[in-house]
Order: sequence, then structure tokens, then C-alpha cells
Amino acid sequence: MSKKRLINSANSKEFSKLCQHDIACEVDARNTLVKFENQLKISLINNIKVNRIPHFKGKGRPARGHQPDHYSYRIEGTLASNLQERKRRLGRKSGFILATNQLNHKLLSDQELIAAYKNQQKVECGFRFLKAPMFMASTRFLKSPQRIMALMMVMTLSLLVYAALEHRIRQTLKTHHQTFPNQTGQSITSPTARWIFQFFSGTHLLI
Repeated sequence: MSKKRLINSANSKEFSKLCQHDIACEVDARNTLVKFENQLKISLINNIKVNRIPHFKGKGRPARGHQPDHYSYRIEGTLASNLQERKRRLGRKSGFILATNQLNHKLLSDQELIAAYKNQQKVECGFRFLKAPMFMASTRFLKSPQRIMALMMVMTLSLLVYAALEHRIRQTLKTHHQTFPNQTGQSITSPTARWIFQFFSGTHLLI
């Protein structure tokens, strides 16, 4: 594979406009090209040329041997991307740092650390449920630290039951190859417990 390739980006469009622009003299054309190259980060310009274009006054084709009234200059070249520099920058952007106080790789490997980090999203979704208006936690005003701690314990226990119920529902649906309709009527195997509660709201059991 070649180390350089043509690119299609905002830089390519800017360079195309630059190549269509008439410049008064060759020095200005080369200075303009240098300024444009200094703005490029992962691209470069190949096969650079500064073409001199003659201009004639009046309409129609000029007579043979007629000297041009003036000249303008246009930049010509090919905008390319350096693949090695591009891959290096992509690799740098894709890296991130995870810190842990468990330094024993046998107890916590790098793969387990990343998996635990990604699973934090599930925990955040649970606490988002506790903060939702439907949970009505904001309606309780408590002054005593003991009562606040008790409320937090009840909320955490409720969240634990909620998560266990949701996991049990999803596992049962997968085991029996069953589905459940979502909000748009599509059949899914991973409904949320909140939607299950809403789906069965208004259902009464009479004995």
C-alpha cells in the first residue's frame, strides 16, 4: 500500500478553490502556497506547479503572434494524506488512561479492568432511575443525617431489587425464546423493568 493517498476532506475543497484562484505574480502564488501548507496537519501537497496563464483584452481568439496584455498565475498540485502520520494521530486519540489501586495483575487483569470500566454505564443508568421524577425522591425533605442515610439505604435496596427483576425478566425471555413489545411495538428480548411496570399499569386482579 502506498504511504500517500488522495483525500476527500475540507482541506481538499480548500485546495481546489486555491487552484482555481488567479494570482497576480509567481512570488505571491508561492507565498500563498506556503501559507496553505503551514495550515495542513496530516496532509501534504505533491507535484507542485505554478502555471502562467496569458490574458488578452477584447473578445474572440487573439491573432497569431499577438502578445498577451498580462499574465496571472495559478497553483497546480495534488493534495495527499500521509498514512503513517494519520495512523499515529488516530492511535493517540483512541488511547485513554484507567487508574486502579489494584496492582496485582493476577487479581485484576487489563481486560477485566476495561470490562469493569465499561460496566459502570449500567450503574449510572440505575442511579439515573433513582434521580428520575417518577421515583419522587426530591419530595422527601430530611434534616437528620441518620434519616438521609436510611433513605439512601432504602433507595439502594430498591435499585438492587429493580436490577435483579430486570435481569430475571431478560434471562427468562431468552431462555424461553420469547419477546416483549417495546414502546414502538417492536419485539425485543431486553425490555427495561420500568417499561414492564408501565406496560402493566392499570391491570387489576380480581378474586
